[in-house]
Amino acid sequence: MKKSLTRILSIFILLSSAVGVRSQTPEVPKGVPPAALPKAPVAAPMEITVAGMATAAPEFRGAWIATVTNIDWPDAGSYHPDDQKLEYIRLLNMHERNGMNAVIVQVRPAADAFYPSPYEPWSEWLTGKQGKPPVPFYDPLQFMISEAHKRGMEFHAWLNPYRAVFNIKKSVPAPDHVSRQHPDWFLNYGDKTYFDPGNKEAQAFVVKVVRDLVKRYTIDAVHFDDYFYPYRLAGKEFPDTKTFREYGNGMTRDDWRRSNVDSIIVGLSRAIKEEKPWVKFGISPFGVWRNADKDPMGSATTAGVTNYDDLYADILLWLREGWIDYVAPQIYWEFGHKAAAFEVLLDWWSRNSYGKHCYIGLGIYKAGTSAPWRDKTQLPRMIEAVRKTPNVHGAVYFSSKSFVKNPNGWSDSLRLNYYRQRATIPVMEWIPEKEPALGE
Repeated sequence: MKKSLTRILSIFILLSSAVGVRSQTPEVPKGVPPAALPKAPVAAPMEITVAGMATAAPEFRGAWIATVTNIDWPDAGSYHPDDQKLEYIRLLNMHERNGMNAVIVQVRPAADAFYPSPYEPWSEWLTGKQGKPPVPFYDPLQFMISEAHKRGMEFHAWLNPYRAVFNIKKSVPAPDHVSRQHPDWFLNYGDKTYFDPGNKEAQAFVVKVVRDLVKRYTIDAVHFDDYFYPYRLAGKEFPDTKTFREYGNGMTRDDWRRSNVDSIIVGLSRAIKEEKPWVKFGISPFGVWRNADKDPMGSATTAGVTNYDDLYADILLWLREGWIDYVAPQIYWEFGHKAAAFEVLLDWWSRNSYGKHCYIGLGIYKAGTSAPWRDKTQLPRMIEAVRKTPNVHGAVYFSSKSFVKNPNGWSDSLRLNYYRQRATIPVMEWIPEKEPALGE
């Protein structure tokens, strides 16, 4: 009976969404007096459009929607398409109320797919079993893109480049999973299986997957996060000695690893732009490129992990060469953090974005986890700092479900103050205008 009522409700909401019946008026939570809401000055200069409606200055306001292990969507154990659609619409409506203008949705968490792919099986986090299609059938990606675009939001398709099996002990790859078809392309490290970044055939396969995605779907961007070479495990070296001996060509292993990541970024950039020049390519790296004690160009930080030295991702090279269109560094530390202070890294990235767009990744998920993150002013101060910093074009929040319980009143802060006025996405002058789809 409960499932039947849920289905009826989902159909009603889907129909309401289709005809645009959505509340545009933010509501103050019951029982919460306005004086109790987090205080912050009204931010972002206002502009007046030709229609006379007040809007905010262009600003990227994005939210990540993680699907791996059902972090944000769909709910764990929720396998019926009607339920999944309802859950996604709830997330989008929440983000719309909060003033977001983009969602970054994980559509390939582990060499699997949240869409019908000719190369990779359906994701276990969509249907409960890798390789099993939705029943009744639907295309989740097409649905998610359509719902985002209805709300004027950009849709950035988020893919993990190298993770192939999330947990060797628990995950059961489908018979047609690429790790079963080409086991020589893969390496086990810890409890996971990864594509070998030094294997050229593996690189070509990943590029082929991305090219197909860009060709068939009306996405606005391709987005990769911070997982290139895996984060180091104590006392364990990533087992790529055989590949290094075969392809190292006299380089040090560190330089060779970085060259492997560089080459796939170049290949991906080329494939995306060949298919649709207007589709953006963005990377969301770990927040520290390199510490200053290792490189004078590095930041005044003492981070135990860096992109360059540990993940073998030379983000600055990709920005400088124009291989990517935006960078969204994950600066998940508070103001004054001893090893990696927010204000230090915000300034560093603003000075090292090489003319590309920079969106700051903010860790709203950390609300309440420590004294600094119980401070209700922490996030408002970050938003204000982002807006005052040159060469920074907005922010992205991890993760979506963190907003649901209105931690520290921060959803209210966005809806009633910082993002009260709608904003357009900042224009990338080097990106050509999108060609209209058939029928538009």
